[in-house]
Amino acid sequence: MSSSTVRVVLPAHLKTVAGVAGEVVVHLEVPVTAATVLDVLEATYPALRGTIRDPATQRRRPFVRFFALSEDVSHQPLDEPLPADIALGTQPFYIVGAMAGG
Repeated sequence: MSSSTVRVVLPAHLKTVAGVAGEVVVHLEVPVTAATVLDVLEATYPALRGTIRDPATQRRRPFVRFFALSEDVSHQPLDEPLPADIALGTQPFYIVGAMAGG
């Protein structure tokens, strides 16, 4: 099985929780999916557990969105492979805090 290096961009509040300053790099086995990225991210930065997805259901939190190559992939199954540019590390995987209100 081959491995991949994925760049992850977190929103400012999650950077604070994780104690990081810039992009986060995670190393994982392929295929690269949102679920595998989140698994490694939460294992590497345990303070993030429960902030991005519900620990009981593993579903994405309502005000969190995922972007791959400028496309909102938040509503795709978490086990669906991410684009090759994300898996190759040439483009980052974005985790974004959604805004609500009027």
